[in-house]
Amino acid sequence: METRFLETFLVVVEHGSLAEASRRMGITPAAVSQRVQALEDEIGLPIIVRSGRRVKPTQAGLAILDKSRRVLSEVRLLKGLAHDDQAFGTLRLGAISTALTGLLPSALRRIFDTMPGVEIFLLPGTSAELYKGILEDKLDAAILVKPPFPIPKTLRWDLIRSEPFVLMAPVELADVPPEKLLREQPFIRYDRSNWGGRLADTYLRSLQVQPREWLELDSLEAIAVMVEAGLGVSLMPAWRSSIFKHLKLARLTLKSAPNREIGLLRQRNMPSGRLVQALLDAVSF
Repeated sequence: METRFLETFLVVVEHGSLAEASRRMGITPAAVSQRVQALEDEIGLPIIVRSGRRVKPTQAGLAILDKSRRVLSEVRLLKGLAHDDQAFGTLRLGAISTALTGLLPSALRRIFDTMPGVEIFLLPGTSAELYKGILEDKLDAAILVKPPFPIPKTLRWDLIRSEPFVLMAPVELADVPPEKLLREQPFIRYDRSNWGGRLADTYLRSLQVQPREWLELDSLEAIAVMVEAGLGVSLMPAWRSSIFKHLKLARLTLKSAPNREIGLLRQRNMPSGRLVQALLDAVSF
């Protein structure tokens, strides 16, 4: 049984679509179907079935789902052991949007330039989505906001950066006290469904301020552009990225403001430890 058949099966089930699996894996839809068919031939039972426009696993497919993930993890471990003097293999990495535009571009460039044996599959998502991906073994590691609840002992958290919340305002309002801006200016809220947005909301309630809220967005980049255009003010973490640095904004310090902690989360017993350490070294460079 070829591991690429198992990998293709898992991608199809995860995305519920042969076409999406084709796009994610960089192979034709016909090749996806052929690999799934080959796996079904070996098992002797159908493992996926169409349900409307989607596909889902059959009972036989569900029965082999978790074991398939474990087999692929063991294969990655074996590849790593064979190259014990260097980082080698594939890392399934999740990342929040601000890591994609801030931390990762230069870090990935360093990894690709110095470690030709490393391949990285990158999946964007919210912190909550990526956390779930770690628990379900769909990801080896994820760069995300620290969970607002105790992290299980089976997981390991490495802090990469701590970003204080600041009040972002148009440059012409830089000399106005932050609390006055929060009370009087239109307020663009950092989406409370995000863990970072919850920190901002908790802090705002601690100030007992009722802002003139008119937008709630889940993209810090979009919020920053809105503020630069003079459409309001916002409570945001002071994240670093080449995009952010070129915006003309006033970043006003807040008293007793919380920090958004960005770090790398993964299973403690994951087989790609050497790859993760290489990534941590690159983002901390």
